[in-house]
Amino acid sequence: MKLLFVSLGCDKNLVDSEEMLGLLSEAGYGFTDDETKAEVIVVNTCCFIGDAKEESINTLLEMAKQKAKGHCQVLIAAGCLAQRYREEVLSEIPEVDGILGTASCGRIVSVIEETLKGKREAVFEDAGRPDGRTGGRVVTTGGHYAYLKIAEGCDKHCTYCVIPSVRGAYRSVPMEALLKEAGELAEKGVRELILVAQETTLYGRDLYGEKRLPALLKGLAKIPGIHWLRLLYCYPEEITDELIETIKTEKKVCHYMDIPIQHASDRILKRMGRRTDREEITARIGRLREEIPDMAVRTTMITGFPGETEEDVEELLDFVDEMEFERLGVFPYSQEEGTPAAAMEGQIPEEEKLARRDAVMELQQEISLANGEALIGRELEVFIEGKVADEEAYVGRTYMDAPGVDGYIFVNTGLELMSGMFVRVRVTGALEYDLIGELCDEDESAQ
Repeated sequence: MKLLFVSLGCDKNLVDSEEMLGLLSEAGYGFTDDETKAEVIVVNTCCFIGDAKEESINTLLEMAKQKAKGHCQVLIAAGCLAQRYREEVLSEIPEVDGILGTASCGRIVSVIEETLKGKREAVFEDAGRPDGRTGGRVVTTGGHYAYLKIAEGCDKHCTYCVIPSVRGAYRSVPMEALLKEAGELAEKGVRELILVAQETTLYGRDLYGEKRLPALLKGLAKIPGIHWLRLLYCYPEEITDELIETIKTEKKVCHYMDIPIQHASDRILKRMGRRTDREEITARIGRLREEIPDMAVRTTMITGFPGETEEDVEELLDFVDEMEFERLGVFPYSQEEGTPAAAMEGQIPEEEKLARRDAVMELQQEISLANGEALIGRELEVFIEGKVADEEAYVGRTYMDAPGVDGYIFVNTGLELMSGMFVRVRVTGALEYDLIGELCDEDESAQ
């Protein structure tokens, strides 16, 4: 049967989607990207913020139309929105034939089989320890980079976040399973592994009694074929000197760290349930940059949190100006029902949240351009991702750029390059978020 799979939300959700695609492929399903030809449609949903919920609901409603037209026999809702709003999905979208909770990805084939028999299935298993994935996983990122989800769930309970109630407590994947999965991905041609979890820095504490991210990185660095290792979602209070030393000494680990900070006002950080203050964050990032001078720090901020004042916004702007982050994104606060923050006094109007977001991003745009211009003349290793249509130029990423969230470098060359290559590039120009460059030596062979 022809199956259409729609994956929404974050990269961690994408890993779940790729696991389900692997199971479906092994079961003999064929795939299509044409919704009018799909006999089975699966939507892996997200509900982290309001926009994500809206996208998930709209996608389910759009796919439900295919059932009305007689093309689709079965529609399945999986993932976070399906987990959090199971009753609402079942009652409000009757076209949905089956629902899979976040801990039930492994049941995708049996749920589809039962719904094809005319049953309406809803499977929500208790969140157990993730045991890793096998070589059956279908990598959908082009084959040259892949996400490695090293843990599931979260224990932080930030006041604005629904993840602990949807994904459960923090549960690390056993290290031997991760090393096996990484080896299988490398054998398939993956050259960059991007480590993800709700929080990567806590890896192993629940399983081994201590944080084992440095040990995991050292093990992954030994795998032939892997060229880059990249870390996302590192909470500032959990960044240890041992982790910094590992990033500094292991050549395959990119000098890049994604550190979700969320704010710089100590008062707002406390209301958010965060476990650091501005002084501690500044000191930790200072330590990173002292030990690794070319460290690229990415972060995210939230504007318009309940009770945020103009003074808090000025403090955030001052902090961003002081830190000069290499990469930064901003989200307006999303009031999520059932979270402590949703019931707080001082909710900010949506227009004001957006205006405050824009103010931070305007400042960051200036910083980003200045950072880019400072790189002109420097030689960087670049991971080629594809060719620019109708031009003698290619799109690539430096060690400072994670896919999907950061910028690109456009490489001018008359040579033919292949996706997945690593080449040396001299930076010749800078835009607000992207770079322009040329091959350092046109005769030099790419890796």
